[in-house]
Amino acid sequence: MNSVAWWPMLTLLAIATITDLHHRRIPNWLVVPFLAGGVVVLTANEGPRGLARSMGGIALAVAVTGILCWLRGMGLGDLKLCAAVGAWIGPAQLGIALVATGISGGVLALIWAGCHRSLGKSLDGSSDIVSGFWTRGVRPHPDLVLDNASARTMPYAPAIAIGTLFSFFVN
Repeated sequence: MNSVAWWPMLTLLAIATITDLHHRRIPNWLVVPFLAGGVVVLTANEGPRGLARSMGGIALAVAVTGILCWLRGMGLGDLKLCAAVGAWIGPAQLGIALVATGISGGVLALIWAGCHRSLGKSLDGSSDIVSGFWTRGVRPHPDLVLDNASARTMPYAPAIAIGTLFSFFVN
């Protein structure tokens, strides 16, 4: 477990989760200083190797979540939160965190849809997105995107928090 990052990470993820649940946003004032702090701390602790690890974590977060943002299925706050996490833990641990985030996000989406009585519609929408990749190509769905007020969305910071915290225990 990367003990230097544990307490700052726990604090960031708690605040981001609460903010995302209540306001459906993850503010820049929270993630941007945390991202910069991760670069500084890893560089101070490990020198050039730490800087490379921090930049690698940021790059991996942007590459993976950037695709989801481009498809308008994830917000930029989620991308910046993942990049801030990557700045602190590097690409190896972030890879584990992203896989765990995807799994926990799927489980939370099922719970969210069940609680909002939209499980059938959500599953239909998911299959429409996947099958649409074959017919329309990989591009945003015309209706199932974050900027559509009638689309079913959920805050994703809780999934990012679960995946990231899980990565501390398996790494």
